[in-house]
Amino acid sequence: MHSEAVASRSAEQRDSRESKNGTPHLDAVSLAIIEQLQEDGRRPYAAIGKAVGLSEAAVRQRVQKLLDQGVMQIVAVTDPLTVGFRRQAMVGINVEGDVEEIAEALSDMAEVEYVVMTAGSFDILAEIVCEDDDHLLDVINKRMRALPGVRSTESFVYLKLKKQTYMWGTR
Repeated sequence: MHSEAVASRSAEQRDSRESKNGTPHLDAVSLAIIEQLQEDGRRPYAAIGKAVGLSEAAVRQRVQKLLDQGVMQIVAVTDPLTVGFRRQAMVGINVEGDVEEIAEALSDMAEVEYVVMTAGSFDILAEIVCEDDDHLLDVINKRMRALPGVRSTESFVYLKLKKQTYMWGTR
């Protein structure tokens, strides 16, 4: 038991370092834990420990650290159609002025699920989930386009969601 505790502490020390760009350094064990949770976010810590070679307590500590560092989240992913949201769209937004201010304002909107600042045809891409077309129109026309600095928007309404996965692992 003592050697496992020492190994766990030394693994925690290695895992807690930050890379040169300020992001947490993730060792192979932390990456394996993330992959286990991506397969099943409800997988017991004991089962994860068995798969990655750590005790249940060590896995619990690692998972909590990954959550605290913002490396990952454990969430329930739903199909919007099954919970009453019939319209999804990706909106490309061109901005005059501070892109980060607009991205922050969009992030505050409940209907906006995804915001990314880009280089290319659009300054920002925002994914929105709405109850119906009227709701979608309201969000785009009265709220997004009304933000100071929004120059133009282009909407890409989803006809059918063919693939949505969060299983990209840790490659």
